Amino acid sequence: MTLIIGPEAEEKLDWIALSDAIEAGHKMPRAEIDDTFLYRGDDTLLSRAAWIDGLGQLVKTATIFPGNKDEGKPVIHGGVCLFSDTDGTLEAIIDFHLLTKWKTAGDSLLAARKLARPDSKNILLIGAGNVVRSMREAYAAAFPNSEFTIWNRTLANVANIRADYPDVSIALDLREAVEAADIIATGTMTTEPILKGKCLQPGQHIDLIGAYRPDMREADDDCLRRARVFVDSRATTFGHIGELKIPLEEGVFFESDVVGDFYDMDRFERGSDSEITLCKNGGGAHLDLMVARYILDAVKAR
Repeated sequence: MTLIIGPEAEEKLDWIALSDAIEAGHKMPRAEIDDTFLYRGDDTLLSRAAWIDGLGQLVKTATIFPGNKDEGKPVIHGGVCLFSDTDGTLEAIIDFHLLTKWKTAGDSLLAARKLARPDSKNILLIGAGNVVRSMREAYAAAFPNSEFTIWNRTLANVANIRADYPDVSIALDLREAVEAADIIATGTMTTEPILKGKCLQPGQHIDLIGAYRPDMREADDDCLRRARVFVDSRATTFGHIGELKIPLEEGVFFESDVVGDFYDMDRFERGSDSEITLCKNGGGAHLDLMVARYILDAVKAR
């Protein structure tokens, strides 16, 4: 059994190779997945399991306690176990935060490589948490000449990110920042849409990452109406995440409006330079499994 810790493994990983591994994973037999969500007020216990014939099995459990931030503690904790596809033995225990970082950002990076204009240069990151930090790294690998801007309600949190990435600009006006961006990525924990469709511009790519609960939304109905909408997985977005669950229930958006998910990769393409594309990153244990296998192989290879 291999124990993989974040700081020791990071230098052996590559964002482009990772997103390629996610794409390759979706060419294998469709994953069997099962998710459970347990709630206590704002706290969440999320357990995800996946089995892909040829890759193995994975169980990932996360605890999400938003109130921890008021005490200076991390909001998210968890654990990950990867099992052998051959005999079911425990093959690796992987750093939860390492896997989550690379899975979440790699998921969105794959969508952006398929849907964003190749000449995209202005990237807006909305939020100031760990997701935004990882997206700064991931996007830079695929769009190396890009300029990054961050908008967040609390400027002090943005300052912390600039300490690590001094080239990042700070936006004071969200609307102006949205209108100027080629790629927009949201990584917040809001329950009220923060991204307004009326502000979107032709040719943009929208990457919705933050919402993970049934009551969470980062983009309003107009965003869905104006864009060609994609998801990483129908199975983990339609009935689970407010970003799509709420407009589906209200009849302002329909499942048939989604062009495709990663199992329909031949549909993941931009129709023109002027259209707006939008992809909801819903995650899922099958993605964790694909990324866990990539991490284990990368660590062993180097």
